[in-house]
Amino acid sequence: MKPAHCLSMQLHRRLTIQIGTAFCLLLLIFGSVLSARAEVVYLDLTASNMRKVMVAVPWFANSSAPGQDQARGRAMAKLLARALQFHGFIKILAPERYGGRQDADWKSLGVDYVILGRYETTASGMMIEGRLLDVTQNKMLVGRRYRGSVKQQDEMVLMLCDSLIKEFTGEPGISRTRIAFISDATGYKEAYISDVLGLKLRQVTRNRHLVVSPRFSPDGRYLAYSSYHTGNQNLYVTDLSQNKITRAISRRRGMNLAPAWAPDGKTMIVTLSKDGNPDLYIIDRQGRILKRLTSRAGINVSATWAPDGKSIAFVSDRSGTPQIYIMDMKNHRTRRLTFQGNENTEPCWSPKGDLIAYTGRINGHHQIFTIDPAGTSPPRQVTSGPGEFESPTWSPDGKQIALSRRLGNKQQLYAIFADGRGLRVLFHLKGNQSYPQWSCRPK
Repeated sequence: MKPAHCLSMQLHRRLTIQIGTAFCLLLLIFGSVLSARAEVVYLDLTASNMRKVMVAVPWFANSSAPGQDQARGRAMAKLLARALQFHGFIKILAPERYGGRQDADWKSLGVDYVILGRYETTASGMMIEGRLLDVTQNKMLVGRRYRGSVKQQDEMVLMLCDSLIKEFTGEPGISRTRIAFISDATGYKEAYISDVLGLKLRQVTRNRHLVVSPRFSPDGRYLAYSSYHTGNQNLYVTDLSQNKITRAISRRRGMNLAPAWAPDGKTMIVTLSKDGNPDLYIIDRQGRILKRLTSRAGINVSATWAPDGKSIAFVSDRSGTPQIYIMDMKNHRTRRLTFQGNENTEPCWSPKGDLIAYTGRINGHHQIFTIDPAGTSPPRQVTSGPGEFESPTWSPDGKQIALSRRLGNKQQLYAIFADGRGLRVLFHLKGNQSYPQWSCRPK
């Protein structure tokens, strides 16, 4: 694969920072970015009065055969538009409004930005390029170019999306991230993985027995989960870069549940009941117990690490009802975090460390809440409405939460923004889905 070229000029209007001169993109495609030193401004997505940015994504032009292969150009534009819109602050102008052309009168259409894409195919692969046009200033702000194989077409389009999101927000997009979950589509609850747009679905386990609590390693290469297929609830790890490379990590009598990888990926916290009481232990990647964290102080489950690795949150019923506690990993001092309601479970620490999402029971139904780890302010209810909302998991940019929602006999995965906006179904799949976990960004 050949190096990719990018020209970056000027972007947006408010706060000013200096962007660097180069960075590398590495995945299935290798690329480099050459940036002109420029003043850029990032959108303030936390502003309460901010409207969505109107963006047009006309059909990609075929540079090697102008006017031909419009199906491929339309498909790439459609995927890019969908990926951009997934981030929540962008509204896409329907291409039917301007016939998908790249030379429309954008000002009269009320567009803020236009992404002009083109591609060409050769015997050795293909090139994809996208340029961002500021309609108000009539300036080309940034360009990105990627080279790879034809099979990597979608991957390159999503790389373009995540790069453009960074131009808007200062942080790369999340369109190439994945979600692990449990599905009963085969009649058994097995572990699956899908990209966030639902384009590629992969079944990880084929145990024909109950599987629960899938958890990505911090680098996204491994998936840990608990399975009952041997009769006991054992803990396993699958290497996702291989087809069927799976290792048993803990086969101790009783519970081997809910692995929580440490931020460095070297250890994990699990719940073991080998001595009778469900307690938290730190184990290494070979399953050896390194430290016991709790000792017979009620049932202790569902650990989640703070991003800096200095604390964990977990669930315990030591006070009489399931509540969330914080433990300092240096001295093991523990304090209770949640006090409202008599059932608060499934904590998940945000990647920025500022919030913990969890499942709370209110008025007889489960809803998703967030709370600051210091407990200095009351929890905020994120979801509302009918059904049971459970198993929150943060997007790697800390702006969205994936969760499961049961309505009647149907359970599906949803995503919602951290402020409670934009609840929508993630995947329309056969069967029921539960226990979502969002991956990190790919390296």
